[in-house]
Amino acid sequence: MLCWLPSIQTRAFLTAFLLAISLFEGQVYGASREQLIPILGVSTGQNQVGTVSYVRVSFDERQDQAGLMLHFHSTPGRFSRMAQTSIEQAIRRSARSLGISTDSWTVELAVPYEGMTIYGDSVSAMVSLSIAAMAQGKTVPTGHVLTGTVTPEGEIGPVGSVPLKIQAARAAKLRRVVVSKQTPATERTGNLPVSIQISPVQSVPEAFDALTDSSPTKPAMIEAEPR
Repeated sequence: MLCWLPSIQTRAFLTAFLLAISLFEGQVYGASREQLIPILGVSTGQNQVGTVSYVRVSFDERQDQAGLMLHFHSTPGRFSRMAQTSIEQAIRRSARSLGISTDSWTVELAVPYEGMTIYGDSVSAMVSLSIAAMAQGKTVPTGHVLTGTVTPEGEIGPVGSVPLKIQAARAAKLRRVVVSKQTPATERTGNLPVSIQISPVQSVPEAFDALTDSSPTKPAMIEAEPR
C-alpha cells in the first residue's frame, strides 16, 4: 500500500523524469547495475485506486563473502518497517530458490518521491526478483511487473487489490503483470483488456522467467528456513 496520491500530471512528469535519469545512468554507470523498477499498490483512504510507482534499486557485488548488506534510504520517500522486513526476507528466499548466494551483495533501495511511504509486503517479490536478475547480469524488461510476496517455501504468495493494481498497470501502459496462481481467477481474468498480459505463477523460478522473459529456470533444492 502506498501513502501519497499526487495529481496524474505530477505523477506522469516524475515518472518520465526518473525513467530518463535511469536510462542515462544505466549508460554511464552500467557496472553499478542501478535500475528503476515499477511497483503496484493502492492508495490509502476510503476510495482506493490502484497506483504505479517506481523504486530505485542499486546493486553491487563485493569481493568478500561477509553477507547481504541492505540499505533503505529514508529520503525523499521511505519504506515502512514492515516493507523493509518483507523485502529482506524475499531477497533471501528468492536467492535460495534460484540457487544463488547473497553473501557478496550490497543493495540500496530508495523511494524517489517526496513524502511517499511504501507500506505492506506486496512489493517484496518484485524487488527481490529484480535484484536477483541484476545479480545474474539481467534486467526486468520495461513494462513487466510482479505483485506478490515470497513464501518460505519459495512460492509467490497472493496479495490483495489485484484488480485495482491491474487497472493501474494498464493505465501506465505496462504490458505484463505477474501474479500468484493463488490469486482467485475472477480477480486476474475478469473484465480485463487484451492490451495487458496476466501471468499467473506458482514458484520463484516461474516468476523470474515470466519477469525477465527467460527460458525456464531449474528450481534449486529448498531447505527449511531457519526459525
